[in-house]
Amino acid sequence: MRAAVLPILTVVGIIFVLWYAAAVWLNAPWAYDKATRSGADMHFTALVEDTWSQEKPKLPAPHQVGAELWKTTVEKKITSKRSLIYHSWITLSATLLGFLLGTGLGVLLAIGIVFNRTMDMSVMPWVIASQTIPILAIAPMIIVVLNAVGISGLLPKAMISMYLSFFPVVVGMVKGLRSPDQMQLDQMRTWHASASQTFWKLRLPASMPYFFTSLKIGMAASLVGAIVGELPTGAVAGLGARLLAGSYYGQTIQIWSALIMAAALAAAMVGLIGAVQRVTLKRMGMA
Repeated sequence: MRAAVLPILTVVGIIFVLWYAAAVWLNAPWAYDKATRSGADMHFTALVEDTWSQEKPKLPAPHQVGAELWKTTVEKKITSKRSLIYHSWITLSATLLGFLLGTGLGVLLAIGIVFNRTMDMSVMPWVIASQTIPILAIAPMIIVVLNAVGISGLLPKAMISMYLSFFPVVVGMVKGLRSPDQMQLDQMRTWHASASQTFWKLRLPASMPYFFTSLKIGMAASLVGAIVGELPTGAVAGLGARLLAGSYYGQTIQIWSALIMAAALAAAMVGLIGAVQRVTLKRMGMA
């Protein structure tokens, strides 16, 4: 247990030390400017205290972000528009819908690519090319087009999430479905297994480790898509809305708290997928 936890705590400790040092460095010019205008002496202790307690710092200190997270999660009702839990749920709902749509699309495309050479030669290059388009460029287009046909709210953000999340699922499932070696495929033929039997009994079980790995990447990408989808709409709810509001009013502490909340949300979802993966692979005899 100690061998597993100690490296993690060491890395976290180094990050916090660097974070606090960077806060002093980036916030020092404003602290010196205030001291110059007031005619006060700025010794090192006063400099550290000032840079770690500014109302609108360039880089907030970790304890400032922690205090903001506590205030907007524990001290606020979850129905409050100032609650990060409320905004997280708005973003999570679009994330999960986009993730489900992207996973379904990715699996279907992967099956078609593996079993149909025409799709392999024609669809796969387009799947790869689709990821070269910057999501910040395509997100407003998706929202405008869907709004033009009367579709707004959750679905446009979910479509953007789907756009980002389907690609890792396609790549992972194609790799997984093709993972059985030639000897295993020949053995299925000697048993006169049909294509569907080979798929359900050999290819699909063999693809499960690849599938769950791609789901973890797809979930993180889906969350990014949901947040990006909230930016061009001027959304009033969601983690993207918190980022926008923070940038408009120079509330860097609010921005960082929303970023940390998004990271925690992604970590929780990826951890949940990992738990399902362990249970599923264990029941399949792969763990």
